[in-house]
Amino acid sequence: MKARVYVSFKPTVLDPQGQTIRGALNGLGHASVADVRQGKFFDIQLKAGAAREEALREVQQIARDVLANPVIEDYHVEFLD
Repeated sequence: MKARVYVSFKPTVLDPQGQTIRGALNGLGHASVADVRQGKFFDIQLKAGAAREEALREVQQIARDVLANPVIEDYHVEFLD
């Protein structure tokens, strides 16, 4: 089983890289792009036979404690298979 954890800045946190990307896209003629928020993701391969509910709890704990800074970042988890 594989989980993917997406981590991105909270909407209230300034995202200078996203603003730079938006400016570059606008400069390339993509005038309809109003905002860009950048983020990252982590793929986590879990051992075969792990119960999905237990795996979700474990991956959420990993995301909360290790992968994301809960003060400025949000995260969400999805399973790929």
